[in-house]
Amino acid sequence: MRRDDLLDLNDVLQHPGRELAVDISTELPEEADVELLKPLEGILEAVSTGNILLITGSFNTRVVLDCARCSGPLEVDITFEVDEQFPVEGIPSSLSPQDFARVVPDEPFQLFEGNDLIVEQLLRQALHIALPMQSLCEFGWDGECPIAKARGIANIAAPAGRPEFGSLSNLLQPGDSES
Repeated sequence: MRRDDLLDLNDVLQHPGRELAVDISTELPEEADVELLKPLEGILEAVSTGNILLITGSFNTRVVLDCARCSGPLEVDITFEVDEQFPVEGIPSSLSPQDFARVVPDEPFQLFEGNDLIVEQLLRQALHIALPMQSLCEFGWDGECPIAKARGIANIAAPAGRPEFGSLSNLLQPGDSES
């Protein structure tokens, strides 16, 4: 039985230098942590050097994230690159009929089934890495956010410097520069 989320890379692995390019469009149906507003789309390319399987690609989508300040929903465009390398062991079958090349994944979670790439696993990993650490609505940290105000979240101005150095300011002599 063939799974739709598997990309067969055996031909690339058995013929070093041969390239495979595939257009990908997925809604990541098993992704529970990120809400996609449009499918994750891009192109994935694979080539084997004989010792290393190189997988590259460019992808984009639109997601819903929570504002770090007011927790309001934000629609954010996400664009990211995939650039992965996986070790290959064995001799490609195009060079030796006694052996064949196979991927030796060293990831903590499964990205391959034999020589088949689990595309959605790879893209899910890359998407999570590409998400911003703190998404902010149009008001940012300093503006008067009506959602934050309605929730009783005060507009807190960030300190001008690192607070642990504030106590050292009394060591400055008159005429010394603070820069």
